[in-house]
Formats: sequence, structure tokens, C-alpha cells
Amino acid sequence: MHIQEQTKTTYNRRSFLRASTAAGGGIMLGFSWLAGCAPPEKEEPGITMPDEWFDINAYLSIGDNGVVTIFSPNPEGGQNVKTAMPMIVAEELDVDWKDVIVKQAPLNTEAYTRQFIGGSQAIRRGWKGLRMAGAAARHMLVAAAAEVWQVPVGEVTTESGILHHRQSGRSAGYGEMAAVAVTMPVPEEVTLKAADEFKIIGTSRRNVDGQKIVTGQPLFGIDTRADGMLIAMVVHPPAFGMKLQSVDDTTARSMPGIRDVFKIKVLQDDFERQHFDTCTFLEVVAIVGDSTWEVMKAKKALKIQWEPFEAYTEERTYYGRSRQTITIPAGLESTAEHQSKMSKMAVQQGKVVRKDGNPQKAFAQAAKVIERTYTAPYLAHNCMEPMNFFADVRNDRAKLSGPLQKPELTELTLAARLGIPIENIDIEMTRLGGGYGRRSYAHWAVEAALISQKMNAPVKLTYTREDDMTGGIYRPAYQATYRAALDADNNLVGFHVNAGGTLDSPLYANRFPAGAVTHYLAESWTIHSNITIGSFRAPRSNFIAAAEQSFLDEIAETVGKDPIDFRLELLDRAIKQPVGERNDYEAKRYAEVLKLVREKSGWDQPPSGLHRGVAVYFCHNSYSAQVLDLVIDNGRPVIKRVCCAVDCGMVVNPDAASNLAEGAIVDGIGNALYGSLTFKEGVPEQNNFHQYRMIRMGEAPQSIDVHFVENRIDPTGLGEPTFPPVFAALANALYRATGKRYYHQPFLDGQRVLG
Repeated sequence: MHIQEQTKTTYNRRSFLRASTAAGGGIMLGFSWLAGCAPPEKEEPGITMPDEWFDINAYLSIGDNGVVTIFSPNPEGGQNVKTAMPMIVAEELDVDWKDVIVKQAPLNTEAYTRQFIGGSQAIRRGWKGLRMAGAAARHMLVAAAAEVWQVPVGEVTTESGILHHRQSGRSAGYGEMAAVAVTMPVPEEVTLKAADEFKIIGTSRRNVDGQKIVTGQPLFGIDTRADGMLIAMVVHPPAFGMKLQSVDDTTARSMPGIRDVFKIKVLQDDFERQHFDTCTFLEVVAIVGDSTWEVMKAKKALKIQWEPFEAYTEERTYYGRSRQTITIPAGLESTAEHQSKMSKMAVQQGKVVRKDGNPQKAFAQAAKVIERTYTAPYLAHNCMEPMNFFADVRNDRAKLSGPLQKPELTELTLAARLGIPIENIDIEMTRLGGGYGRRSYAHWAVEAALISQKMNAPVKLTYTREDDMTGGIYRPAYQATYRAALDADNNLVGFHVNAGGTLDSPLYANRFPAGAVTHYLAESWTIHSNITIGSFRAPRSNFIAAAEQSFLDEIAETVGKDPIDFRLELLDRAIKQPVGERNDYEAKRYAEVLKLVREKSGWDQPPSGLHRGVAVYFCHNSYSAQVLDLVIDNGRPVIKRVCCAVDCGMVVNPDAASNLAEGAIVDGIGNALYGSLTFKEGVPEQNNFHQYRMIRMGEAPQSIDVHFVENRIDPTGLGEPTFPPVFAALANALYRATGKRYYHQPFLDGQRVLG
């Protein structure tokens, strides 16, 4: 049975499809920027290029031979949206995927409301709009054929890029009708396909950039080249809590290839910062020259004096909706100091975020109380592609190119700082060589633009690994203390979590096991710090999931229950008799993903000689459960298998989805075992990979299998949800292998298993 959906062709307060005058006459349906996006002139492998292109709407152009170019609106950072988003458009257009060319769309806030990487929301937020684009184009092609053939619109059908009128036996390719289709009116509403009609969505398609990546074609910001391009680097203070005092550039200026050395102020004092305008060091020294090597040598020759800064406050707005005042203390901070402050917070009452029942009474009358504290250090993003950006700022125009996660927000900041109208700023989005939060905070793009503006020349700014690793925007250091109250029959009657961190709390008060325990208390706190923090893959969840799921395992053991059975009992309570009304998860879906991993991992019949751990978590609108099997070899864990079950709604591209989940699992294991950034007197003690340990290929799981819950729910997040639970699955497996609980990350010191 086909269940189709009628939908209006408007979306989120602005017209989704609108008519505008097209170059060459007629009507171009969509957005004005598309006219400036030249169709590809270069031959694509296996595709014959057309002689003429017809711009149907903002997402697609159709060639006279039926070849279709689909523009992918969001930045591509390895999550495969550049393939998945066009697949959604192509599905509703009803075109053969082999006839599709995919191109990265430019930034344009008139065309889109969220050209973001972040929050695992690209497919979820774009789902309906992408489908509308394809369906509207298909509708117009059908209308064109009906007009040319003089038949009722309802008698014209489509199949894989071909229009049919079965009654008369006529047919035509999309390319034959494209010239007429662009003159058709935009439909006020369109009919979307039923899920059981999908031919492309739900099938595995190769990454559209795959061949280009493995053959080294220029896709990344670091690949940017331009005539007359100069190379720039910056020097920032060596310690948090310091600022620039003076610079002696006499030697550096006289070195070969050096064009200029000067100070730049990244953001003005009166600038109203948005959420992603985090900037660690407001004033830095820029060095500009002809080549990377010459600039690096001159950078070392600079003689710079630094001085402590005074404490100050900073105002920020969150997407223009809420204002936050942040206190930035003075001083040179150390990890030992942070740990001491957080330990003191653990025994104090934090801000009560949620309270159900009477938790104080439940704990006072408990037959047994379990209390455990979990900690995690700062983490650096360590994107494999160094931070870089290209800028060419001349007079009142700016052209920029590079890897960004929030380009439309960066564009606003650039306009304010450069004093250039936003309509005169063009940003080309390149593929990201890693991101997951780091490239949301684009102070380096502003630095590149300011340097170009000063030089009146095209400039590519590049950070060294040390620049990036010591330059801030880290995953915060966190701590959480959990308490469980058990009655005389070993029933969980009370649950208390007190959690916080440096400038940020990891607490999600309305997530499981909230809603499953009668007496529940959640408290939150933060401590001030001048070490800048920001989003890191699955923000906050990346720590709190590990703590929560490790603690639930310990409770299960205490009450003598199987870890999965114990969680399912709690979820059953949340299904049948939920506590409170603010639970932000669906308990049935939570339970189903746990049951699926139980089945697929063979949990009830564990292989001999292996030690198993399980964890399940909800974040970014999706559910993920994992079972991890390991052995200990010469004091070190060898991970044999991770079985992962995911409910992320409908899966657009199964192979790519599995790859994304596998990558998150490997990433999570590496961070859990080794990830740690520490400070001494404001200086990061790790500044490159010889000190900051990353997971190695031989340490990755020997096998990962990913299973998706099959349902017809619209897609939700996937880039982040499989990351948080693996921390706890690993910790729980290590406990079964060693008999020691793992409360503090990282779990290894690089040599041996720690308690």
C-alpha cells in the first residue's frame, strides 16, 4: 500500500521555490544564485555532457540529453551528505542515479536556512525540503509533457528519467522536455512518494567524491591555489591567560620571501558575539610571505613579549535568541587546579535542573546507597587537515574559500569585522578534512580575511599542528557524581546525578533514566576558566553517556541482574508508568534498539574467552546500543568485535551509514583509551601527536557490524549518536576483563591497563 504525502512548496517562513527571471529568457524556478553556478564543463566519468543546461530549481539543472546536475547544499565533512542529500532529490525527481552529477552548492542564505554541519541534523532538517525540490521539478516536467502532447497531466507518468503517456505510447526523456519545463508555473503543492515506492533512498550508493579523494584531486581547503597567492601564519600567546605585549620583527622582516609582519585584532571589543564567535586569543601576530617554508622560518625568528590579562566578561547571543554573560578569569591555570575545583563541586549542591518525587527521603531511607564519581579531561579535535582558509579581500568585496561547519554564521561575522556588505562576501565551501565542532569556530577564517585586506592580495592562512592544538576550542573537562538508592529488595528507588565541568555542564536532565525512577534528582554546575571550549563530536553526550552507562552497569551487578535485563526493566517502567512529563526520549524505541543489539551480538550465548560490555544511549534524535568484546593481551585490550544497533529512522544510504557508525566507534574507542589534554600554568602539555596519543590502525576493532532498526520514521541524526555509548561499552568490558571499574578517562596510560 502506497501512503503518499501532499506538501506545500513553502518551508520555514520563506518561499521554497520562487520564480525569477532567468538568463536567456523564460523562467528559472528557484534562487537567483543558481544562474551563477556554471554547469560542469569537464567530462564526468561514464557521463556524456549535454550541449545545453536548463535550471529547473535551486537544487538541480537538467541537460538536453537528460543528464542531471544536483547541488548539495550543506558542507561535506566526511558524513557523506554530499551523496545522501542529492540521493533524496533524485528519488523524488525519479531519475536514474547513473545520470546524476553532484556538485557542492555555494553558500547562499537566500536559498537555505541551515547550511550547517552540526548536531547531526543535515538530513533530518533537509529531508522535506530536498524531497520538495525533486518532486516540484518532476511535477513541472510532467506538466511540460502534458502540454506538448496535449494530454491530461494525470495521464503522464515518469520512470527513471523518462516521461510516458501509456495511452498513446509516447515517451520522452527529461532532457527533451526541460526547455518547456522551465516555463511551467511552480506548483503550490506536490505529492511526495510513499516509502515503499523508493528506488534510490534505502539503497547503497558510492561516495560521489570517492574516486577524487583516492586520486588526490583538489577538494579540500588546503588544496587552494590562486594566482599571486601569498602564504600567511599567525602566532598566538603561548599560554592561556596571556596576551600580546610587544613584538620585535626586525630579523623576520629581513628574511627571504617575507612580505610583511603585523598585529591583527580578530574581533573588535564592541562586536556582539554569536554562539560560535569563540576566539581564544583576540590579538595575534601575522607573518606573510611567498612560501610556507619561508613563513615558518620567519615565524621562529620573531621576538614577542607576552603579559597576563585581567579578568573580564564576555556577552554572547545564541542564534539571536538568548543572551549569555561569560566570565573569563585571569591567571595561568593548571589541570591539577581544575581537578581540585571540580572535586569540591561534587560535594556541594548544584543548580537543581530536575526533581521528581522525594529523592532526599528515598536516599535517607535506602537500605543501600551506591555512589561513584567519573571524570574526563580536555580533548583536542586534531582534524587531520590543518586549519586553513583562503581569502581575497579587495576594496568592498571579499571572496573566501575553505572548510567551514557554519558558513552562514561566519559570513555574518566577516561582514561586521571587515566592514563589507554581506551581499559582497562570497564563500566557497570546500570539503572538510575533519571537523566535528572544531571548524564551527571560524576565527581563523576571519584572520585570513583581515590579513588579505591588509595586504590587498589573495592569501592562504595555515595553522601548524602546534598552532591548532595549543589554540583552544577543546572538549571541556567534565565530572559527574552518581548516587543510586536501593531498597531492602534491591529495587532502584532513587537516582541522583550531580554533573559539571569547565565552563560547561554535560548534564541532560531529561534523558534516561529520568522517567524510569520515582525519586530522581539532577543537579548541574560549572567552574570558570580562561581555556576556551566548544563543541566536540556529540557535545556533552560524549562524556555523560560513558558515566551514566558505566554506573547503570554497576547498579545492575549490585542488584544481581543482567545488564541488558536491568536496563529493559527500567525502560519498561518508562513505557508503562513514566515519571514526569519532560522525558526527551521514546522509551519503546530505546528498548527496541537494545533488544536488537542483544539479538545481533548473541548476548545470551557469549563466546568463551571474551569479555563483554554493553551500553545504550539516546542523542541527536537517535538511539544506539553497542556490545563490545575484548581480550587482554600482555596487559592491553584487544577489541575483537563491536556489534552496534541503531535507530535513526529511515536510512538513506546504508553502506555510508554503516561507515559513519564504524568511524564513530573507532573514534570513541581512541578517545576513551588515550584522549587527554592537560595544562600547566596555562600551557598545554601536549602540542603534537608525539605527545597526544591517537588510536592506531592495529588498535581498531577487528570486526564491527552495524544493524539498523527498520522503520518508516523520517531520518534523524547519525554522525554523532554512535559515538557516546562506545566509551561505556569499553569501560564495562574492561571491568569484566580486569575486575576493576574505570571511572576516569583515559583508560590507558599508553603502556598498561589502569584501574
